[in-house]
Amino acid sequence: MPSFDICFSPELLPLYNLRGRVAVVVDILRATSSIVTALAQGVTHLVPVSEVADCQALALQGYLTAAERDGRQLEGVDLGNSPFGYLDGVVAVRGRSVAITTTNGTRALHLSQAADAVVVGAFLNLGAVANFLREQQKDVVVVCAGWKGNFCLEDTLFGGALAQQLAADFNTTDSDATLAALDLWQAAAPDVAGYLLKSSHVRRLNSLESHKDMEFCVRQNEYDVVPLYQGGQITL
Repeated sequence: MPSFDICFSPELLPLYNLRGRVAVVVDILRATSSIVTALAQGVTHLVPVSEVADCQALALQGYLTAAERDGRQLEGVDLGNSPFGYLDGVVAVRGRSVAITTTNGTRALHLSQAADAVVVGAFLNLGAVANFLREQQKDVVVVCAGWKGNFCLEDTLFGGALAQQLAADFNTTDSDATLAALDLWQAAAPDVAGYLLKSSHVRRLNSLESHKDMEFCVRQNEYDVVPLYQGGQITL
């Protein structure tokens, strides 16, 4: 039976051997939720980059640009880090490609590239990710993007939710990280949005008047898509 583990922060990734495993990178608030939404809305692919200058260079090749630091959209780019940027119709995204850089999520993607496959996970595509992992039958590590290297609650809840879905097919009992995430998820599951009101990241988003983003990002199974990061691009 394949194993299931959770890495609470990219800073801990040196402790995990990703070779032969599938990495599920998650940044619920909001990078991976936005990436899943973008592809579901017809974006052809996204290129995660480290710096805003890299976004601007790709803009010269026809890419839309999405850039965020500390939760705020940067000046001079087309999109921020909200899934509603791909939903509200202000920017036409269907058939376009996007260069994206964020505070936490794009870094976690880059650091996970040693895995056999890198999946972009969110509550929005939870069931689709679970089905993909069952098909792969490889050991899994959920890589939580966290906040500037620190533990964050919402990414860990996703890990617990995914572990619960896969408990019959994966060994979820040998990892204390997974057991802790499962306990947190069981406490939060009746009202995830309400549970997360106590989290530091949600309080940060609320101070930016982005509460609707949180409520959207904790919806489950909005999209039946499995984004994969390979060859420098995120595609379906």
